[in-house]
Amino acid sequence: MTLLELTDIPQLQAEVRTLARERDAVILAHNYQVPEVQDVADYVGDSLGLSQRAAEAGESTIVFCGVHFMAETASILCPDKTVLIPDPDAGCSLADAITPEELAAWQARHPGAVTVMYVNTTAEIKALTDYCVTSSNAVAVVEHILETHGADTEILFGPDMFLGRYVEKTTGVPMHVWDGECHVHAGIRPSDIEATRAQHPGADFLIHPECGCSTSVMEYVASGDIEARGVHMLSTGGMLGYAREAQAWQRPTAIVATETGMLHPLRMAAPDVDFVAANEAASCRYMKMITLPGLRDALRDGVHEVRVPQETARRARVPIERMVSLQ
Repeated sequence: MTLLELTDIPQLQAEVRTLARERDAVILAHNYQVPEVQDVADYVGDSLGLSQRAAEAGESTIVFCGVHFMAETASILCPDKTVLIPDPDAGCSLADAITPEELAAWQARHPGAVTVMYVNTTAEIKALTDYCVTSSNAVAVVEHILETHGADTEILFGPDMFLGRYVEKTTGVPMHVWDGECHVHAGIRPSDIEATRAQHPGADFLIHPECGCSTSVMEYVASGDIEARGVHMLSTGGMLGYAREAQAWQRPTAIVATETGMLHPLRMAAPDVDFVAANEAASCRYMKMITLPGLRDALRDGVHEVRVPQETARRARVPIERMVSLQ
């Protein structure tokens, strides 16, 4: 970003806020958005929090600063509202990891199994799903299924293999896990963790369960190769909870293993804590497609509406509502 563009940010943000009031719009932004978009949003959060906020929205228009499946989820939950996304090409590598045809074939090989899909999926996938989950409630949802359907219930979990393995290790229950991944989190490897922790001895370590290093870290902790104290497996919402507590605990440094956009809300929540990226290159190109000028244009011109077909939305709403209710 050039110096001239930096001077334009306050003016653009003021224009966005004025347009939002005029259009009766609420602006929702994911934690991985660029700072200037986060700072102008009405609500910033993780997938679960954003879904809950969308469901509660009183405004007639929702502008979703995130990736396309998130705007689809808002449209499914709020069929009577206008849902806009500043860039319709903002996709998701994890959502692309499984197609409706692949899921249907997988289900056919396991008749009677309960299908659990991460919220990072298309509306068509959700329409074939029994339960949606986020990283913050995946364990709770699987435990609920086992309690209500029986301890020997067969579960298909996808599309994120790292989150699936994390849930298996946490619950001690084997599942059928799809072989998909987020390109950003998969790129954070154990070697990144080792190098960064060596540079910051004694620092707390916050790791998202989608990370490619998550299951190996759990194994290292269990075997004693990594000191368990200070290791926290957390969703992005959980990381914000940690930040608020760390400020009170006076924790000086924390290493963060997730998309680098998360550093901004963490630093805002706990300015006295030094949050360090486990891998500075862990940036989602899709999340960064949402820009302040694009947000302004979407509000001003009412463009890039996201609307899910009625029958798909009807079937997809069931697993999403289950996700929202099981925290």
